[in-house]
Amino acid sequence: MKRVLVITYYWPPQGGSGVQRWVKFAKYLPSEGWQPVIYTPENPEMNSVDETLGREIPPEVEVVRRPIIEPYGIYRKLMGSKSTTDMKTLTSKPGTPSLALRIRSNFFIPDPRVWWVGPSVRFLRKYLREHPVDAIITTGPPQSMHLIGQKLSRATGLPWISDFRDPWTKMYWFKNMGLGRRAEKKHFALEQSVLDESTVVLTVTPSVQDDMKARTSTPVAMITNGFDTDDFKNATQRPEDGFFNLVHTGIFPSDGKPQALWDALEKMCREDEEFRAKLRLRLVGKTDDGIKESIARAGLGENVVDLGYRDHGVAVGEQMAASVLLLPLRNDPDYKAILPGKVFEYLAARRPVIGFGQSDGAMAKVLSDAGAGKVYEFSDTEGIESALRQAWERFKTEGNVHTDGNIEQYSRKALTKTLAALLNSITENK
Repeated sequence: MKRVLVITYYWPPQGGSGVQRWVKFAKYLPSEGWQPVIYTPENPEMNSVDETLGREIPPEVEVVRRPIIEPYGIYRKLMGSKSTTDMKTLTSKPGTPSLALRIRSNFFIPDPRVWWVGPSVRFLRKYLREHPVDAIITTGPPQSMHLIGQKLSRATGLPWISDFRDPWTKMYWFKNMGLGRRAEKKHFALEQSVLDESTVVLTVTPSVQDDMKARTSTPVAMITNGFDTDDFKNATQRPEDGFFNLVHTGIFPSDGKPQALWDALEKMCREDEEFRAKLRLRLVGKTDDGIKESIARAGLGENVVDLGYRDHGVAVGEQMAASVLLLPLRNDPDYKAILPGKVFEYLAARRPVIGFGQSDGAMAKVLSDAGAGKVYEFSDTEGIESALRQAWERFKTEGNVHTDGNIEQYSRKALTKTLAALLNSITENK
């Protein structure tokens, strides 16, 4: 069996979508003739914990953990804060960057995990002499993971795939980081060197793939995120309860607030007592306070069921029991290219989806092609209200309904076969 070194910051017991992509690849790669060797921090910052994901890792997977110095942890101690601080929180709103963000942006390039690069390269060069592998994969963000792979590939000559789960300088929050000219120039230079020196660049959306193809002569492949059929076979669906359940799972950020949805729901509740009695907004995951406050201001507080962060299996069960699944993107034009991982799980749940974001973006195309739902612009109050009324009328006559699109190309098994083929091609041509 061939071996591939996967360098990732996110790994169980951490939870979230950043973990699931490579947990699922690692789960199915052995059946494709590849043994994953995971290199990951021993003591990472954990915004969420999901012990269930670790149970999916097969015994063939080798996990190597090494300590990391976490500047965010130092920052919290100095500031007396107990909460974690991540990039999305620091840059969630445009405006004048805070001093903390300016320091983070201009002194930790490309990100605060850059201190792990040097120690990791030294350790892995020795490790690879004793435990050879056939290829290297790095996955970012954090983009500093790519710098580890870059230096290792230079030192060993091993083929290297740089996997961009999100863009680097084209990420929607990059413009809000408060970067000085020198820091910005360094970001672009580092990104370009990673694109140019990779054996293959891997992306998750067509638009990011097209952008990177235009900037490098390196082959740029695309493997989207997806869903694992095992998750849905093994999940316990919440029993039907007779309510009209609008379900959102995962992170619900304040800059993804669908105010037109709240306004439409408030109007429908005011006009229809049966609708008010049956409506439930079920929130499963980390929901920003700004979202909760906007729901309360719309007079919908009594209709909310906030479950907070739950294990992945619970989230899947909630998706399967939904009347409608809610999928808001962040309200930023640069988010058009982003394809959130949970869209594929929503497809697998086979429930109608109402999305909010760019109606001509990557997510809109996936939902449309699968016949699973539609994305509405945040300002499209009329369209959102019409979609809700149609869903409500159908619920009253049919109960919770299923969608029936062709989604098998997004299964984790199928996607892993594509990854294995890519690995085979770069190692055969080494």
